Amino acid sequence: MTLHEIPLERRTLHGHFSRDLEPILSVEPGDAIAFATLNAGWHITDDERFDPWDAELDAGHALIGPVEVRGARAGQALVVRIDEVRPGSWGVTFGHEIKLLWKYDGSAAEWVDEKGRRVAAAPFLGVLGMPPAEPGRHSTIPPRSSGGNIDCKELLPGSTLYLPIPFDGAWFSAGDGHGAQADGEVSGTAIECPLDRAQLTLDVVELELRSPIARVPGAWIAFGFDEDLDLAAEQAMATMLDLMERELRIERSYALALASIVVDLRVTQIVNGVKGVPAVLRDDAIR
Repeated sequence: MTLHEIPLERRTLHGHFSRDLEPILSVEPGDAIAFATLNAGWHITDDERFDPWDAELDAGHALIGPVEVRGARAGQALVVRIDEVRPGSWGVTFGHEIKLLWKYDGSAAEWVDEKGRRVAAAPFLGVLGMPPAEPGRHSTIPPRSSGGNIDCKELLPGSTLYLPIPFDGAWFSAGDGHGAQADGEVSGTAIECPLDRAQLTLDVVELELRSPIARVPGAWIAFGFDEDLDLAAEQAMATMLDLMERELRIERSYALALASIVVDLRVTQIVNGVKGVPAVLRDDAIR
């Protein structure tokens, strides 16, 4: 395994998804990448935006990448193991006309707002993904089957995300540091923060997926994404039933009956045009 350190500079940043972008790095399956990020809005500090910044090309999240994974093929799954996520010293949350500034208290692993209120820190990367197979420029805002703005608070260090690879090479990108976030992300923002360091290990497996899945401590998660919340839930459950058939070695109708008892449907976010629904199966749910 080789660890690739990616510098934070104009060459390594982009603000849209596209298979037409030149990869900044080519890695072997099993290699790791480490990097720092700006916050989602391309800010270095609360009042200083990264320069140069293109209002059209960089309208989306500030992402590091894309990274080519050698030998990755469409129809396989990209494995993204989350090794480390270390937040920067500040963050911001918006709520209508309110702009709430946060400072990170690393000694207590908490965020402190301007009024002195504290919340537990749980930093993660909101965006982990690849462009769609179609050429052209694609927004970073909605999540897709190939990943992107998933905004799942369970994707913490120690978890592993599996993404359907849309085209050969993968062209993986990451960014959108969140200091903490609740399910729903109802104001449209979490604690939007830069990251001092993130480290991810990238691999490839032969696994056919309808939509992303994740292995987190104590559970499996299957994701569904659609503008229609009902359809997002249907996609999450279809992927979860696939997973239950494979992992538990049971037939689909039995998996469906069990799922009605032990699989929880949640909503990761409702604010990105495309809704996100994770289906969660805890390890201790079936004995």
